[in-house]
Amino acid sequence: MVCPRCASNQSDDIKFCTSCGANLQAVREALELRDSGKKFDWGDTWMAEMFMSGKAQELRKLEMERRLGITPEVKRYNEIKAGVIVSSVGIGIAIFLFIFMQGIVAKVEPDVIPIITRLWIAGVIPFMVGLALIVNGLVVSKKLVEIQKREQHREKSLEEAPAPRDLKAANTSEFIPTNFSVTDQTTRHLESSERKISR
Repeated sequence: MVCPRCASNQSDDIKFCTSCGANLQAVREALELRDSGKKFDWGDTWMAEMFMSGKAQELRKLEMERRLGITPEVKRYNEIKAGVIVSSVGIGIAIFLFIFMQGIVAKVEPDVIPIITRLWIAGVIPFMVGLALIVNGLVVSKKLVEIQKREQHREKSLEEAPAPRDLKAANTSEFIPTNFSVTDQTTRHLESSERKISR
């Protein structure tokens, strides 16, 4: 490969020019992009994401989750798992603070002892957050999963429904019988009225 900056001959497997330090990998990528006929699209960059509306960002996020296979069921299990972890951390913090503060009580003034002995309550906050995540995963997210399953079932039933018969190409000589005729009922009605008149 010839370096576009210093015009020196370089090996095809190096990323930077040994003479001037130009980024040859970027040059190769630009040449491949030009050769493939694909034009640069700002919509595929991180800059485009910054200027997207909230709805567009949400749709993009959902599409990425769909491509990665992150279903509502997976999200639900992850939420329950996160709740168990956060609750466990809260219990651990509460136990640690309780034991640690009992050791400190002996070396502080008597006025501060009631405050220090109750610091273990700080572990209740992450415990309650974890508990809320578990409840949300077990109750609310379960409903989201059911809604998604119903939508998938509805889509499958639409796909499995018999497709309407299509007309053949105009150059075929095949006759396609129809199940319904617009003039069929009219013709029968006229025939029955003619019989009544002739009698």
